[in-house]
Amino acid sequence: MRFWFATPLWQRVIAALVLGILVGYLWGPGAESIKWIGDLFIAAIKMLVVPLIFFSLVAGVASIGDLRKLGAVGGRAVILFVITGQIAVWLGLGLGTLFQPGAGLDTSAIEVGEVPQSNFTSWTDMIVATVPASPVQVMADGAVLPLIVFSLLIGIGILMAKDEGTPVAQVFDSGSVVMQKVTAIVMELTPFGVFALIAWVTGTLGIPALLALGQMVALNYLGCFLMIAVVYVGMLKFMAKVPVVAFFRGMIDAIAVSYSTASSSATLPVTLRCLERNVGVGRSVSSFTASLGATINMDGTAMYLGLATLFGAQIFGLDLGFSDYIIIAVTATLGSIGAAGIPGTGLIMMTLVMGSVGVPLETIAFVAGADRIMDMMRTTTNVTSDATIATTVAAMTGELDRAELISADDV
Repeated sequence: MRFWFATPLWQRVIAALVLGILVGYLWGPGAESIKWIGDLFIAAIKMLVVPLIFFSLVAGVASIGDLRKLGAVGGRAVILFVITGQIAVWLGLGLGTLFQPGAGLDTSAIEVGEVPQSNFTSWTDMIVATVPASPVQVMADGAVLPLIVFSLLIGIGILMAKDEGTPVAQVFDSGSVVMQKVTAIVMELTPFGVFALIAWVTGTLGIPALLALGQMVALNYLGCFLMIAVVYVGMLKFMAKVPVVAFFRGMIDAIAVSYSTASSSATLPVTLRCLERNVGVGRSVSSFTASLGATINMDGTAMYLGLATLFGAQIFGLDLGFSDYIIIAVTATLGSIGAAGIPGTGLIMMTLVMGSVGVPLETIAFVAGADRIMDMMRTTTNVTSDATIATTVAAMTGELDRAELISADDV
């Protein structure tokens, strides 16, 4: 038991993935007898969706501290968060549409459960549905889109209440921490869930399912690389006007920690140190922008949610129209905002995005096995985005000490 917990979770997940593939390949359709373990894992994930989004979003908005901060610094940061998030999710949808990673896979052997149905027949229905008639009913039904809107309003209300809202803010802040701990507990089930699900998928669908999953992983990495190499480099070069090589050299410690831990929150202290000491971002800008970004800015997660939802639609033969793409873009962006900066929350948010367009949640069984591998790169993208936007905002507001930025010629 001591050896088990002394081994990093990602290593246990990778080992479970490999073992599950071998067991599924050798056992064949009989591997379905252990699928219930994976179903238990998915049920635990779904259990976390509503409370995690509610506490995380309210605490994230309340952490701004003062509505006046949403001025020169906060306003620019939030706008850039939203823009890069939309670019990321549409990039994921574009890659999924272009390469069709799930197309042609025969899933007739899989018994699909109740498919979540979208309540939206038009974009106006989606807008009206964002206003909850009963927040309690919304939570009971798991209708996440109006829950997100309600959570944002609660957070803004706390800010407007100022000192009188502080006790409520502390409650949600504590609740957010508690939910992160609960999520960490559920994530300890990941090796068992991954083993059972990937064994079932391999035993039922064989090698073609693994090839489709491999394409999904490759597209996830490609999308993340494109976000970093094109979007963030473009922002650094043309908006912040800083040496790109020097920036990445200064942020290398944070990038390495983010990839190894798959946690934006765990990487935050390193991110702040790199921004202030190596890049020259003022403390007021770095502490606010990077801290807020670690809570609500999840470009890699947004792209993944869009790509994974499209992957699920393809493997189960669903035709999605442009209106569905818009719904995916909105819910994936909002879902990434509600995702806590800890490993595994991409799987949790996946249920809300897929449910919004009627994609079977059995898709999670396909991607769960390789989620940790993708999560590491997604987190690196998230942290790079936080650092890029902090640097860009600092340059816009005169809070960037360019003399401290590591020279591109330094060794």
